[in-house]
Amino acid sequence: MYLLFLISAIGMISIIPFYFWSLEHKKFFEHYGQRKGKSLTTIFGLISGWGFFLFLFSIWISPQPKLNIPFITSSLDFISFFSFSISVLHLMISLPIILVGAWFGIIGVKETSLKVAETHRPEKVIDTGVYSHIRHPQYFGAILSHIGISILLSSLYSIISTPIIILITFLFSWKEEKELKKEFGKEYEDYRRMVPMLFPRLRKKK
Repeated sequence: MYLLFLISAIGMISIIPFYFWSLEHKKFFEHYGQRKGKSLTTIFGLISGWGFFLFLFSIWISPQPKLNIPFITSSLDFISFFSFSISVLHLMISLPIILVGAWFGIIGVKETSLKVAETHRPEKVIDTGVYSHIRHPQYFGAILSHIGISILLSSLYSIISTPIIILITFLFSWKEEKELKKEFGKEYEDYRRMVPMLFPRLRKKK
């Protein structure tokens, strides 16, 4: 019954090395030449980026025990949506979380471009807009969306897996910043000191 969830969780972990390789532009350029190195890191970026989304989606919808709030969920109405029954209470709780998460994800991609989001190869340090409040808005948005959708679908194992999702996004962020420091040096280091990694600061640090 829980095979899809297990496969999805393992798949999520398995994309970590692909993401790491997608960021090692200089290493692949030096070893394979710029043209082949660029192609390889781009392929690794697409595999890890789309793999993260697809495995996360599978975690949400895979058969698993229901997340219920004792003495409350059972007494409320449910909305039928395809093969899912969604608790009205869960809908009310999850919708604001999902919308905020989606906003961070969309605005993060918009300010860097879809190409950078897919290939993980920025041409400069971006420190304006949402990036002046958080260094990785897309990952923060993914965490919020994961929590919100897990609640919406009443997916117990999915919500329990949240610490693993946070750990994976932290590893992604850590590796990305390690490579960005190599590429942009002091400029990125100064930016990193001013802006938090995964949880936004409402006011800019002076």
